[in-house]
Amino acid sequence: MDLARRLFAEWLGTALLLAIVIGSGIMAERLAGGNAAVALLANTLATVWGLYILIEVFGPVSGAHFNPAVSAVMAWTGALPRARLLPYVAAQLAGAACGAWLAHAMFEMDILQWSLRERTGPAQWVAEAVATAGLLLVILRAPAARVSSMVGAYIGAAYWFTASTSFANPAAAFGRMFSDSFAGIAPADVPGFVIAQFVGAAIGLAAHRALGEREPAR
Repeated sequence: MDLARRLFAEWLGTALLLAIVIGSGIMAERLAGGNAAVALLANTLATVWGLYILIEVFGPVSGAHFNPAVSAVMAWTGALPRARLLPYVAAQLAGAACGAWLAHAMFEMDILQWSLRERTGPAQWVAEAVATAGLLLVILRAPAARVSSMVGAYIGAAYWFTASTSFANPAAAFGRMFSDSFAGIAPADVPGFVIAQFVGAAIGLAAHRALGEREPAR
């Protein structure tokens, strides 16, 4: 029952995260009148606030990973039992898809769709590696009481300083390919993002260890 509760938290939290990211992107695009900067700002603020709340709510239950790269690093460091890694990832991927479909339902869009938005190339991949490395470094080094606020703040900043707008999450990339909207990514471009994200996660862990070990945030 403890594992089931954790997996439910990871599924629900990831679903809500993707609903926030995609839903706010749809709303922002509709209201911004073609101004991409305004749309991105609105999308950023919704994601920052939503992520903060989700980590606070689900952190005590499952650790609020919502991210296979985070779960992989936590399993590597021993903060997450390795037997739980694949179930966590499965719950996160399922939640990501459900979150995309929920966003579509709320905005009266076709529930099932594929994104046509191209996001590819070396600059995008480097940006994803940087975004994910920074995210893992923040998670591993932030004081436990400040993880939610620091993660939210970092992701908000990374939306703007990375060329990819900081997916930093294989589950997010997976879920976004189901949405042909402002936040979408073409399915063919997802593997490049995911590889870059896992490379970035490894870099973030290496940087954390080079700075000196501390108890990972759970």
